Amino acid sequence: MASPGPATAGELLRIDPLELRFPFELKKQISCSMQLSNLSDDYIAFKVKTTSPKKYSVRPNTGVVLPRSTCDVVVTMQAQREAPPDMQCKDKFLVQSVVAPSGVSVKDVTGEMFMKESGNKVEEVKLRVTYIAPPQPPSPVPEESEEGSPSRVSESENGDSLSGGFTRALRERIEPQDNSLEDMMRREISKKRGGFSFIIVIIVALIVYLVDPKLLSIPALLLIVELGRALIEEFYRINFLAI
Repeated sequence: MASPGPATAGELLRIDPLELRFPFELKKQISCSMQLSNLSDDYIAFKVKTTSPKKYSVRPNTGVVLPRSTCDVVVTMQAQREAPPDMQCKDKFLVQSVVAPSGVSVKDVTGEMFMKESGNKVEEVKLRVTYIAPPQPPSPVPEESEEGSPSRVSESENGDSLSGGFTRALRERIEPQDNSLEDMMRREISKKRGGFSFIIVIIVALIVYLVDPKLLSIPALLLIVELGRALIEEFYRINFLAI
């Protein structure tokens, strides 16, 4: 329904509104109502005309307003296939009213009653038509929590990937160093062990010979040499790690 405009208080009928406002929508019938008020003690006959009879239907288009009463008139615009340029409408309506005999009914209303040529006093009020844009539904407001969730998840995922990549890179750098350190220890011990093995044999042989020449046997020498090697390896391993 159209929003009401200003009303007019004529000598016979008060018409409300004077402007028919239609919320224009394509391919949709739109209705607008106006109210005719009889403020007198007479019977008032009325008739509604339009410049575009094929475009609008008026119910009722003729009738009688009883004394001190009102009558509602519904104007329906047929569905339109295209909008007018700049939403401007040149259609007009005309409400004619005339004093009718007391006790007159709707079926007694004729076109001759509204002919000025017959000497009838006919009151005429013009109404204009205005198209207005239909009300737009409010746009949905996204919730902050829903918008923030993806960013927090992405930040968490990025943090996990960065920390995971850093840990892997650190492990790749440390593990080769550990392996190279262990290999270095073995190489140092093996190099030292070769030189010290010959010296140990000579020293042990001299000591055994001075104590008791009878104890100087090959199995005894080999056992002493192996014990010496084990002690030297342990000594170098502890000193190397301490460095």
